[in-house]
Amino acid sequence: MTPVIEYLKLAPVLAVGIGALLGVLAEAVVPRAWRFTVQVCLAVLTLVCALAFTIGDWVHLQHTGGFQIGAEGAIAFDQTSYAVWTLLLVLGLGAVALAGERLAGQGSSSFAASGVATPGSPDEREALAARSEHSEVFPLMLFSMAGMLIFPAASDLVTAFVGLEILSLPLYLLCGLARRRRLLSQEAALKYFLLGALSSAIFLYGIALLYAYSGSFAYRGIDAALSPAASQNVTQIAGPVSGSPDTLLYAGLALVGIGLLFKVGVVPFHSWVPDVYAGAPTPISAFMAVCTKVAAVFALIRILYVALGGLVWTWQLPLAVVAVASMVVGAIFGLTQGNIKRLLAYSSIAHAGFVLVGIVPAATLAVAAPVLGGLDSLSATWFYLGAYGLATMGAFAIVMMVRTSAGEEPGLEAWAGFGRRHPVAGAAMTVFLLSLAGIPLTGGFMGKLFAFTLAWRGGYDWLVVVALAFSIVTAAFYARVLWTMFWGTTPGDVQPLRASVGLWAVVAVCAAGTIFLGVYPGPITHLAVSAVSGMLR
Repeated sequence: MTPVIEYLKLAPVLAVGIGALLGVLAEAVVPRAWRFTVQVCLAVLTLVCALAFTIGDWVHLQHTGGFQIGAEGAIAFDQTSYAVWTLLLVLGLGAVALAGERLAGQGSSSFAASGVATPGSPDEREALAARSEHSEVFPLMLFSMAGMLIFPAASDLVTAFVGLEILSLPLYLLCGLARRRRLLSQEAALKYFLLGALSSAIFLYGIALLYAYSGSFAYRGIDAALSPAASQNVTQIAGPVSGSPDTLLYAGLALVGIGLLFKVGVVPFHSWVPDVYAGAPTPISAFMAVCTKVAAVFALIRILYVALGGLVWTWQLPLAVVAVASMVVGAIFGLTQGNIKRLLAYSSIAHAGFVLVGIVPAATLAVAAPVLGGLDSLSATWFYLGAYGLATMGAFAIVMMVRTSAGEEPGLEAWAGFGRRHPVAGAAMTVFLLSLAGIPLTGGFMGKLFAFTLAWRGGYDWLVVVALAFSIVTAAFYARVLWTMFWGTTPGDVQPLRASVGLWAVVAVCAAGTIFLGVYPGPITHLAVSAVSGMLR
């Protein structure tokens, strides 16, 4: 039979993929003097086009109702897919804007605008003057974004694995593209590659075991095999080849879960996060901390709830334990960090635990009746990730503004007096840190309120108590940064603040979005309710 591919519904993924290919072509044909500018414009235009296609399809789906499994059963075109794609593309635009700052503010334009000599070695200054920046970063980001769009929308395990690899392989290269601290950056890239390859192999092995149990790669097919009648048939045909079919099922569940939780960055699969975030260029750290987490969390939700929902009583408790471990490690180790990027890395680990608080009771929605404007556990997770993404993206944007005279990223002590000398940037950083801490009138507070309330009503009151306790601990290291910014002693080797219009635009949008979600969350909660309605049918 002739394959049926819904190209119009796949337009967001295709647009990003085509944009990435055009970026590769531009590397070969565009003169070096114009290459960086062309790549930035092409990446922005690609993501805007993909976002327009996504919003158009989402609006059409809301008017017509229903959803379908398309692309020969590979992709789910439902409300969840479009909601996640919208979130990914909006946050991806922010990451591209940060990368447009010459990879962490190292370009000549930012320094030349202030009349100060470009920092760094003579070779570094010559390279910047010649406009020889890493322009290949943009097609790599677009390739990774294409994988991020496929991963959470996949409707079978093979497509999910393809999306995971398309997502991951460009990131391994991007982590090693820091212009300074090259050895640290390349070490981070190597660590991420080795551990990422191992997690992919584990994920693939889990896929094989689930296929051996169910005879299907499709999520719906695996779910159907978990019914009592289907399980009896599987027991009869599995026989001597596989031994106990339950062993295949539970081993496959464990291995697939490990592969997914590695990408989410939770304990005990978190060891790569601090080193990679600290070693990678700051825009890439922001891209990974936000977009990779959004894609991985919703891929985890779709697989656990759609494919393995019949095993809810098996995976709920281990997932709750992982959530607690992530909150403990992220909060405790965050208190000891002297580097702002490592501090944000442990913040990411802690927030991964907080996100899981909203996922754990997802399969007990009959108990956790929707409240707070109709949100259920999964739509609250979507809202939470949006608030977390804005605050984290904005925080990394502010990090890009603080540099030593040599252009290096200083330790936390260099932030002393930053808020006094630059009150606008200091106020923005305060908003982002307060949101990450979950302080009222910010998006982070509303996200935690929704997730924790629904988890409590879903019967996980003990998990909510633990989450609240470690939210207070994480607030302590955010408060430490704020204290250093406004009351610390002014350091000696920090350059005056320099930032382009693009960087300030990212900061402004993230700050406005964070405050809007905290003060007037109603319109976004309405979107959040529809974000997972299709997947839950």
